[in-house]
Amino acid sequence: MTRYLSLIAAGVLGFGVLAGAGQTPPTYEVYAVQFGVVPAYPVSSLIVGAAKDRRVDLAMMVWAIRDSGGRIILVDAGFNRQKFIERWKPAWHTPPSEAVAKAFGVTAASVTDIIISHVHWDHADGADLFPRARVWIQKEEYEHYVGENGAALDRAIDTDVAKMLFDLKAAGRVMLADGDDQEILPGIRVYTGGKHTWASQYVGVRTRKGTVILASDNAYLYENLDERIPIAQTLDAASNLAAQTRMLRLAANPKLVVPGHDPAVFKRFPMIRDHAVRID
Repeated sequence: MTRYLSLIAAGVLGFGVLAGAGQTPPTYEVYAVQFGVVPAYPVSSLIVGAAKDRRVDLAMMVWAIRDSGGRIILVDAGFNRQKFIERWKPAWHTPPSEAVAKAFGVTAASVTDIIISHVHWDHADGADLFPRARVWIQKEEYEHYVGENGAALDRAIDTDVAKMLFDLKAAGRVMLADGDDQEILPGIRVYTGGKHTWASQYVGVRTRKGTVILASDNAYLYENLDERIPIAQTLDAASNLAAQTRMLRLAANPKLVVPGHDPAVFKRFPMIRDHAVRID
């Protein structure tokens, strides 16, 4: 008991361990919510070795985790700044906050937490649309990309996204997950090693069907997972492939590993609303 109390005082035990001590971890429902589509995206930018002429209508999505009380936790926050819409020209786009509100009948202010898988604009830009949410990101990811006064330290992060994350941290809303296999909330764990970015993370969620793995861009398409092919945009292809193998092992069922941009997600799972499906 003395050692346990010492770990609490030192901050070694995370929120999830403390909240779940002596209790059965909660189970959640997991959903994918689409907020846009980028048409005719080159598959060669997603999958190593893909033919140059292959194209896919890239699904832009966030993932919602809902507990028994209706609390909503998001994985990734999408994008909404006009410059990204003008640059990437989605065939259609809805602010992620509105897409989530429509799917679940909640306000953006009711979202309690956002787990950012990595710093790229299409996954992190929308974090400030949710005014009360804590934002969880890997400590090494944040420190590698965001500098003093919100400076962007690497071209992989947009300058506006870097400044936004810095400001959210200054406001006490950024929570830094420190490394692999961390339970950041009861029944929700984050894992590193996908190497899409410096310390990109993917998320494991305890559901009634077992663990659902939300890969985000650590696996772009089902083809990455089915054919055991690393993503085209990675800092380390071998590490990415190893992470994908691990995702398949961690999930209760390989079908419960959800890639980051595959439009087939919205065909493989039952629809609850337009552009929203239930995964678990």
